[in-house]
Amino acid sequence: MNRLFTKPLYTSTAASIPKPPPPDPAAAISNFILSSPTPTLPSTTTPWTPHLVDSILKRLWNHGPKALHFFHLLDNHHRSYTHSPSSFNLAIDIAARLHLHTTVFSLLRRMRSLRIGPSPKTFAIVAERFASSGKPDKAVNLFLNMHEHGCHQDLASFNTILDILCKSKRVEKAYELFRVFKNRFGADVDVVSYNVILNGWCLIKRTPKALEVLKEMVERGVKPNLTTYNTMLKGFFRAGQVRQGWEFFLEMKKRVGVVDVVTYTTVVHGFGVAGEVKRARNVFDEMIREGVLPSVATHNALIQVLCKEGSVEEGVLVFEEMLRKGYEPNVTTYNVLVRGLFHAGEFGRGEELVRRMEKEGGCEANFQTYNMMMRYYLECCEVEKALGLFEKMGSGGCLPNLDTYNVLISGMFVRKRSEDMVVAGKLLVEMVERGFVPRKFIFNRVLNGLLLTGNQGFAKEILRAQSKSGSRLTKKFRL
Repeated sequence: MNRLFTKPLYTSTAASIPKPPPPDPAAAISNFILSSPTPTLPSTTTPWTPHLVDSILKRLWNHGPKALHFFHLLDNHHRSYTHSPSSFNLAIDIAARLHLHTTVFSLLRRMRSLRIGPSPKTFAIVAERFASSGKPDKAVNLFLNMHEHGCHQDLASFNTILDILCKSKRVEKAYELFRVFKNRFGADVDVVSYNVILNGWCLIKRTPKALEVLKEMVERGVKPNLTTYNTMLKGFFRAGQVRQGWEFFLEMKKRVGVVDVVTYTTVVHGFGVAGEVKRARNVFDEMIREGVLPSVATHNALIQVLCKEGSVEEGVLVFEEMLRKGYEPNVTTYNVLVRGLFHAGEFGRGEELVRRMEKEGGCEANFQTYNMMMRYYLECCEVEKALGLFEKMGSGGCLPNLDTYNVLISGMFVRKRSEDMVVAGKLLVEMVERGFVPRKFIFNRVLNGLLLTGNQGFAKEILRAQSKSGSRLTKKFRL
């Protein structure tokens, strides 16, 4: 099969050539900040607005230090502009990701002094960062002490902290908190509270505990909703309990109005993960017969199933069928199919699909797109192509993230060349400058690679720089 799209990538009529989009001030300002050697605000006639500032912070997201410098410069030196709560939340999230806890609490106090917060959402952001970095007790303490910052706890914020703990796999702690505080916020826990705990047990594949929660809901007079049942269904498939998942699905179908597009999508994806492609396709066809319109997410699940099992051409057909029926694929659709094409060795068609996505699909390549393509290029020793994508990320609105650096640094060891080790060293230095902390394995591997390829001077330079910064990475490494 040589074609990939139902219409050509380019058209020949001049009338169909789209006008170039107007210049994006957020992109121009972000590029100025990235290229400036010292923290400074650009001279611009564009008025500062919350939307513009938020857009710039999001573009600088993966260069945390420069994002925070920009935020503080605007806050301290532009008297006619005051940051919005959304901008504060973004800055606080960046600071928390960089483990700059003093800055986090300074920003919280600043919000309160301006009488614009902090809000429950602000505390949820910080608590999520604490939990994801292995500090669930700090997340709980932050929730318990919200009132000290002028923000009182309620049932919604209680459900949020439970959700944060569960999604960071601290389900036992969440359940303990649930049992202790479930009657403390002026109202009994609701169906959302129970759904959060049920989902937590499903996330760690403890479906018997999830069923206990479902039973407790009914006994306490809390009526399970469709989200409850869909969560339980997904839990069975996640745990590899395909038979139980199928039986639960059939039981749901017996209840009037208790299946929807999410239900069917869960089953399609669940069968696909289990390698049962035929059953996944049958369920997809069945939902159409039953009058349940598949969503983009349903098509994504089916394409992923087909590509995973080596049927990438069938995945392409599903994609083309989506277009014919008027669906608008999202970036996940493209990423799933690009991955399938690359995995099948069809690099050219995968690259064409990315071009189509960016030119006509209304989507922009994201971290998953770039990182996945780099990984495949590096596995095939196409180092220059991977580095070209990396440069493209650095010059666009999708700065490299931690996974990008890890993928690219590991790929520099494929050819075992001295010059590749130097590139790995430069990448290591750059990622640290941007606020990312490399794993000890990556750090030691790069230094050892530099030493073994005759780049001892660069290795010592990196080690000295990290030692001066107080990095814990250097404590067990000796030249």
